[in-house]
Amino acid sequence: MASPAIDLLIGKIVSFLESEVSLLEGVHDELGEVKLELLTMKAFLEDAERKGALGEVEKTWVANVRDVSIDVEDIMDEFTYQTNKRRSWGPFTKAFSKTLRLPQNIWERHRIATKLQKIMKTIKDIPERSRRYGSLRTLAEPHQDQGFWLRHCLRIEGSTSHHVGNRVEVCGESSLFLKDDDLVGITDAKKKIVGWLSSGHSQRTVITVVGMGGSGKTTLVASIFNSQTVQHFNCYTWITVSQSYTIEDLFRVMINELFAAAQIDVPQNLSNMSYRHLVELLVHYLQPRRYMIVLDDVWDTNLWRSIDVALPKGTHGSRIMLTTRNKDIASLAFGVESHVHQIEPLNTSDAWDLFSRRAFSSVRDKSCPPELQLIARELVGKCEGLPLGLVALGSLMSTKRFVSEWKKVYNGMSWELSNNPTLEVVKSILLLSFNDLSHRLKHCFLYFCIFPEDDTIKGKRLVRLWIAEGFIEQVRGAQPEEIAESYLAELTCRCMLQVVEREPSGRAKKFKMHDLLRELAISISEELKFCTTYNKNETKEDRRAPRRLSIQGCSGEVRAPKTCQSFQGTQAPASIYKLQSLQILDSIVVGSELIKQLQRMTRLATLGLANVKEAHEIDLCKSIESMKLIECLTVKTSSEDEVLRMDALLAAPPLLQTLVLTGKLNKVPLWFLSLESLAVLYLHWSRLTEDFLPHIHALPNLTNLWRCNAYVGNQLLFQTGFQKLAALYLTNFPQLNLITIEKGAMPALKTMDISECMELKRLPRGIKHLTCLQKLHLHRVSNELVEHMRRERGVDHSNVKHISDIRLFH
Repeated sequence: MASPAIDLLIGKIVSFLESEVSLLEGVHDELGEVKLELLTMKAFLEDAERKGALGEVEKTWVANVRDVSIDVEDIMDEFTYQTNKRRSWGPFTKAFSKTLRLPQNIWERHRIATKLQKIMKTIKDIPERSRRYGSLRTLAEPHQDQGFWLRHCLRIEGSTSHHVGNRVEVCGESSLFLKDDDLVGITDAKKKIVGWLSSGHSQRTVITVVGMGGSGKTTLVASIFNSQTVQHFNCYTWITVSQSYTIEDLFRVMINELFAAAQIDVPQNLSNMSYRHLVELLVHYLQPRRYMIVLDDVWDTNLWRSIDVALPKGTHGSRIMLTTRNKDIASLAFGVESHVHQIEPLNTSDAWDLFSRRAFSSVRDKSCPPELQLIARELVGKCEGLPLGLVALGSLMSTKRFVSEWKKVYNGMSWELSNNPTLEVVKSILLLSFNDLSHRLKHCFLYFCIFPEDDTIKGKRLVRLWIAEGFIEQVRGAQPEEIAESYLAELTCRCMLQVVEREPSGRAKKFKMHDLLRELAISISEELKFCTTYNKNETKEDRRAPRRLSIQGCSGEVRAPKTCQSFQGTQAPASIYKLQSLQILDSIVVGSELIKQLQRMTRLATLGLANVKEAHEIDLCKSIESMKLIECLTVKTSSEDEVLRMDALLAAPPLLQTLVLTGKLNKVPLWFLSLESLAVLYLHWSRLTEDFLPHIHALPNLTNLWRCNAYVGNQLLFQTGFQKLAALYLTNFPQLNLITIEKGAMPALKTMDISECMELKRLPRGIKHLTCLQKLHLHRVSNELVEHMRRERGVDHSNVKHISDIRLFH
């Protein structure tokens, strides 16, 4: 798992070698040599990871390789700093540098070159040290520079080749031997799929079962495969595909299984048959029969294109079932009738039942002792309904009797996942999904461990962070944001991310990661020195600092490693304004001096300020005016009663798309009229006495409007306008008793959410004009409003018949 880090580093070196950076003259050759060494290191590591388990000495060797890659990246970062510093000099400083500072510049180049030479020596010493102690299994020959690396790349052999894949395959096929009594929460899904299998449709039908690793896909399908349902088919077989399949081997396994069940002799030359002859043999056998084929654990979208020709369509009612972690496979055009079943997590009751069967198997009635109830339910919550995690964790906890032992497991879940043999199968299955990612997607996946547990993260924030980190590939003709969004989509399709909120258009907006996947990410991340997480329950010491540090749940002092390169927090350093190329500065607590200095940060695209006071108005507005590239702006006052003054702003930033204002507004700022690019507007604590809708109804791109405790008047009038508004949220309007919607207003509105407006006795007048409205959600509203809508003769009953999703929350 070190090769992804080296991949990115190689790309970074190549970019530097191709750039015309004067500081690098004199170290160009050294960097080129490091690049060649890294390429062979990368090849070695990829081979090592593919072959399987390494010995302890070899693991130490791999760790040394990772450390060297970190050292090289440190130097690259120093290059970046020195280069940008020189570029920021004025004409006088540059002239001064060419004369008086020339010796210092030569010394800097020499110092950097010396560092690189030292690293090159370290790189070459690693295999030499391994040879000296007889590790790596092929150390009889003396090494000669890159040739030594290459021989190792080609000759490493693991005694347990593909051990992870084999373990997972065995785990999957063991589902065929489970009894129905061992299964929980699959009754409805099983009934639905059996219905598809048994339907009278005569054409071949493909049924795809999709879900993340460990979600119970194979168990569900195995339960059906072992039932009486298969007796309706002339022949049937179960094929485990896995990641490392070859199509010819799959065909041979299929032929062996089918022929053996029918007691037909398998052709003697089967092992030597070509793809064409294998297809002909399968088609000849299956064509006259009603067959059912299960293809378990499908990873590759190309599999179907290769296997389709061998599975006749016919008119006998044949069925093919696939299980996969990849939603892209489920959406393939199979050319026949198809169905998709998405595996959902077990509900709380079923999850507790499954866990208890394993954890308390020796206890009467399999019930949890009272003293363990709280911590046991927290552990079950950690699994988030993932059956494999519940079974494995339950088995692990079945030997533990004391609360302290349970808490130790809960607090050290990432360690347990990596080191406890009972959870090895969970790690192996989840690890398959990680290993199947490209090196860039691996970094994007690991980045999620930076965020606290159960955090929901905005997609736009992730996109910007990934770009800033350099994870996004540069593709000609495409913007980095577009590529980053495709990465998000791929991680979602692979069931490695969960979408928790969507925009009215259906586009994914917020994401989270399953707790067990996050624990895996933490475990891998710490091993790779990618990131270390600190929280109030742990203290960690390491001889080598991580590349990133995430501090979670700590209120006291935290001692950070000296070489930490990324620090997330709310108190920004006073000199942060010197980062004049910074694009994202979010959720920082500000004071008078920092607000003044923000004027220098003209390249910011996202800015989030907290603790803003009324006295900051002039400096705040001057700073915002200097930010011509700002797209997302959040300003929050120090308290609910603090007045937020922004009247000194002459015009809104031209590219501003999202505006969040939290604080008391005495009047509507005049610059609201110039928010031409604004798509999202959120006002909280504003408590305006005037209706500000006339100030924004003509904004051409406004799609989302959120108002919380933003108005103390008693009437709202939506005039003709709001042409693109898709979502409207009104919360905590204490005096509001009338909402009027004129015909032609909000023609594209799809979602309306009204909350805590107790004086509102009727739905908005004119709601019938909102023909696109799909969702009407009401939270804690008056009983009169509800009755007027619910009763068949109620005044609002007929006005909401066109709305498909009406929900009432108490």
